[in-house]
Amino acid sequence: MAEKKYAVEVEGGKEAKHGRPSVGPVYRSVNAKDGFPPLLPGMETCWDIFRMSVEKFPENRMLGYRETENGKAGNYNWLTYKEVYDIVIKVGASIRSCGVSKGEKCGIYSTNCPKWMISMQACNAHGLYCVPLYDSLGAGAVEFILCHAEVSIAFVEEKKMPEVIKTLPNTKKYLKTLVSFGKVQTDHKEDAKRLGLAVYSWDEFLQLGNNQHFELPEKKKSDICTIMYTSGTTSEPKGVLISNETVVTVVSGINFSLKSINEELSPDDVYLSYLPLAHIFDRVVEELFISIGASIGYWRGDVKLLAEDIKDLKPTLLCSVPRVLERIYSGLMEKISSSGALKRTLFNVAYSYKLGNLNKGYKHEEASPLFDKIVFSKIKEGLGGKLRLILSGGAPLAPSVETFLRVVTCAHVLQGYGLTESCAASFIAQPHDMAMIGTVGPPVPNVDVCLESVPEMGYDALSSTPRGEVCIRGNTLFTGYYKREDLTDEVMIDGWFHTGDIGEWQSDGCMKIIDRKKNIFKLSQGEYVSVENLENTYNLASEIDSIWVYGNSFQSFLVAVINPNKKALESWAEEKGIAGDFSSLCQNPGAKAYFIERLNQIAKENKLKGFELIKAVHLDPVPFDMERDLLTPTFKKKRPQLLKYYQDVVDTLYQERNEK
Repeated sequence: MAEKKYAVEVEGGKEAKHGRPSVGPVYRSVNAKDGFPPLLPGMETCWDIFRMSVEKFPENRMLGYRETENGKAGNYNWLTYKEVYDIVIKVGASIRSCGVSKGEKCGIYSTNCPKWMISMQACNAHGLYCVPLYDSLGAGAVEFILCHAEVSIAFVEEKKMPEVIKTLPNTKKYLKTLVSFGKVQTDHKEDAKRLGLAVYSWDEFLQLGNNQHFELPEKKKSDICTIMYTSGTTSEPKGVLISNETVVTVVSGINFSLKSINEELSPDDVYLSYLPLAHIFDRVVEELFISIGASIGYWRGDVKLLAEDIKDLKPTLLCSVPRVLERIYSGLMEKISSSGALKRTLFNVAYSYKLGNLNKGYKHEEASPLFDKIVFSKIKEGLGGKLRLILSGGAPLAPSVETFLRVVTCAHVLQGYGLTESCAASFIAQPHDMAMIGTVGPPVPNVDVCLESVPEMGYDALSSTPRGEVCIRGNTLFTGYYKREDLTDEVMIDGWFHTGDIGEWQSDGCMKIIDRKKNIFKLSQGEYVSVENLENTYNLASEIDSIWVYGNSFQSFLVAVINPNKKALESWAEEKGIAGDFSSLCQNPGAKAYFIERLNQIAKENKLKGFELIKAVHLDPVPFDMERDLLTPTFKKKRPQLLKYYQDVVDTLYQERNEK
């Protein structure tokens, strides 16, 4: 069996047979070649993660928050592990006094805050399914999730209460108790009471369980701890069932990974929580910090105040998505370009020198201590001064941004990869190895990974450069989609979760995500685009014979190549008094503007979302054809080949649009 620098082969590849495509060799982390690391002793459930840390670190700071008085934010206030535990027990008793018991569903609809975590821990204590809802959801999506998950009790941010009230009476079949994290307006209380719903402020709810004692039920590692709803693209959101064992396995694996690279977390570490707790990425990291008795500080919920929160909290670890890191990058580049010639020259010299040493294999703290002190220290201080790890996930981070931040932040910038179904962490990059830039690193040490060929897209998992659909096996996987066994069976085949993402193994055992198997992709701001549905909609325009829509995770908008209808374009030119043959008309800027306007009309008529609008187009007089390998014999678009053929066109469209 082959062994790479970061991954070891544990099973050989298989040729295609019985209608299934070929599969490449199975790899796992080189740190797990003798077996997956065991779970931490005594830690089998999410409740154990918290309970054990309360026992070990009762006086450690656990949850921090900032209060604002007269428009001015104070310093972070902290609750210790013991203080949080005492409130959790009260909340749990109040939940039980409402008649809610193990196995029932509890919704949480709020921005991140201590009460969010306290409510979740109360769910863990009593074996409830925690059902988080993104705070950005509107009443329609909230109603669907409350009904689909059969939520009987929900904790809600005060300002979100109207959104939940709007779901009545449709949700009252299941929803019986509503708890505000703040106060409750009288009219909301009356509206809900009229429909048979009990509504409490946070303070009122805490009193319900007074003088009542409820034994904590027995909990097993196989029990479901949460139903996490993924954002729907072509259909309704899917409820991903995640068990205690899944979360505990991932936490143990990340701990093991960090130890193996000498970046082990300690109780002194501090995490800034601003990515939604309703997303698996933040949820897992907060569980990780709780498992070691470390501190979690919550932002104030306003992206404009995020920089202030970072400076005041002084986090040691920051989780982010490319969109936020790109903003940091753009802001720093703007400051550098607008600085004086001397400062700019000094920065460029320092940057080149440190990057050169990093590329030679120096650790970042050894690459340029002097320039870190006199040039990059201001950037470090702007991020709190203590930051040592930045983890990026959710979408690919542009290599230029990753490289820049590795140099100037004086912190490790590491990409990771995972899905809700794999409990976030399936791959994590390593520090001190610049060759990993642009990849998501090797597998974490508690999963097996293989690639499955996708012949229709030209991806071969058994080729010299293995490419194919990323498939994952291990105890980090979800249990299934709630009430959707059919969808579960589509992605879980013989114990392997088929991610839908196309990966390419690197020679060192790292993975690079290069494509999406289904024609759904994510834009840089995190929005998913169902491209076939979009093309079908835009093709409703009679002026368009065919359209290919393109976007990727490094750009925030869509572009398109259009085969215009010859008669329609010539009629437009005649009306405008523009002469020329069909080919020259396709090059006319006015013609392009006309087609963008027509696409916008179609978008408006069909109520498309803002991110689904086409911002730039190329008009090609030559229809997509099989001769150029752009279509299949059944006239389906070959997307990889279209991108290869029109790559220069696409690059120009993005460049010109971004320069406007």
